[in-house]
Amino acid sequence: MELRDKVALVTGAGTGNGEAIAERLYAGGASVVLVSRRLEAVELVCRRIDPKGMRTLGLEADVRYPIDMESAVKRAIEQFGKLDLAVNNAGITGPAGVPVQDVETEVWREVIDTDLTGIFYSMKYEIPAMLANGSGAIVNMSSANGLVGLAGMAAYTAAKHGVIGLTRSAALELAESNIRVCAVAPGYVATPRIMDSGKEVSDWMASVHPMKRLATREEVADLVAYLLSERAAFMTGSVHSIDGGYTAQ
Repeated sequence: MELRDKVALVTGAGTGNGEAIAERLYAGGASVVLVSRRLEAVELVCRRIDPKGMRTLGLEADVRYPIDMESAVKRAIEQFGKLDLAVNNAGITGPAGVPVQDVETEVWREVIDTDLTGIFYSMKYEIPAMLANGSGAIVNMSSANGLVGLAGMAAYTAAKHGVIGLTRSAALELAESNIRVCAVAPGYVATPRIMDSGKEVSDWMASVHPMKRLATREEVADLVAYLLSERAAFMTGSVHSIDGGYTAQ
C-alpha cells in the first residue's frame, strides 16, 4: 500500500492504460479520481474496483477544454480534500499511414489539442493544487514514438515528443518545490482497442518490439505507480520507456 492516504487524478481512465493505472493506484492505497470524456465508462470502472464507492470518483471532462480540467481538479479537492498525484494519460492516435502534406488540418488540431495541449491544461490546474500541499508527483504519458519518429502519424508523433519537452520544463520549474514530473513512453500495449483490431494487427505490433510481444497494461501501470511513489523520490524530468527494446534499435 505504497500510496496509502494519497489522492490521485487519472485522465483517460475509462479504458486502456488509464483504466489499468487507476486500478493499480487504488490497489496501492490511493483515492482515485477517474476522468474521461465518457462518464459511463469511468463510473463502470469505479463500481468494479471500488464497489462501496469510498475511494473513487468518476468525472466527465474533456482535456481539450481548460474549464473542464479546472473543474475536475476542484471536484477532486472537494471530494478528497487535496490532490497529491496525477497521471495525464488521455490521448488519441489519429489516422495512420497519412503523409504530412495529406494530414487534414482538423485532424492535426484534434490530436495536438488532446495529446499535448490537454496535458498542459491538466498540469495548469494540478500544479497549484500540489503547491498548496507542498508536495506532489505527476506522470505524463508520452509514447515510444515520442522518442523516435513514426512515418504516417506526424500529429501523434509531434504531440508525444512535445509531452516530453513539457515534462522536462515543468520538472525543472518545480524541482525545488517538492513536486516531481516524469514521463512514461510505452510501446504497443495489449489494450482492449489493440486486441480488438485483429490478430494480424496485434501480431504486427508485437513484431516491431525486439522482445516480440506487446506490453501488458499491468506492466505500464506498475511503472507509473513506482514513479508516483516515494521509492522514486529522486527522479524528476526523466523519461521511462517501456517498449521491449523498440527505441534501443
